[in-house]
Amino acid sequence: MDYKDLDAAVKTAKATNEGGADIVLIGGSTGVQGELLDTVAKRIKESVNVPVVLFPGNIGTVTKYADAVYFMSMLNSKNTYWITRAQMLAAPTVKQYGIEPLSVGYMVVEPGGTVGWVGEANLFPRDKPKLAAAMALGAQYMGFRFIITDTGSNPSTGHVPLEMVKAVSSVLDVPYIAAGGIRTPEQAKSVLKAGADIIQVGTAFEDGSGVQKVKDMVKAVREGAKSRS
Repeated sequence: MDYKDLDAAVKTAKATNEGGADIVLIGGSTGVQGELLDTVAKRIKESVNVPVVLFPGNIGTVTKYADAVYFMSMLNSKNTYWITRAQMLAAPTVKQYGIEPLSVGYMVVEPGGTVGWVGEANLFPRDKPKLAAAMALGAQYMGFRFIITDTGSNPSTGHVPLEMVKAVSSVLDVPYIAAGGIRTPEQAKSVLKAGADIIQVGTAFEDGSGVQKVKDMVKAVREGAKSRS
């Protein structure tokens, strides 16, 4: 979460909901846990009529006030903690809270941002789409229900290259989520047209620009999907 206060986060969640987004994600690489997470998740849950899903930064990013959680394995981390051990530690809490675990294979692409640094990722080079596609296919074969490629929050190099989106999507039979650096409706449309099934947008909505910006993004997503089919 990169908001100045809880009110700003809740306001953005409301705008996202009213603009037509399918889910509201709550997460961050650092500092999103405990009472802060409980409070913001509860307030957002009371303010929207779409599922509230957690995008965890560690085992503490779990709250009973959410509907589901990305139960992620960072597939290209150099540290096995982020591949299996964090999941082992968090699993009993997820079961206790009764929130739905969404099995996600998570892949971090250059430049990686904070999540890449914290997660000790062996970043996928932007000019090596076949490597990302092979990892994504391996993750599908291991049973992951969703695959995410993420460049990190607000990357200077932009979203995942379209050639990588095409390569990854071409091998998958499970939903593919593209995250990081998608700032405009035009970019959203191009990423969907290239093959992504879902886009994950954060920074683009943090400026408080409101419902219309979300509506424009949702419209672009639908147009991108139609042009692909």
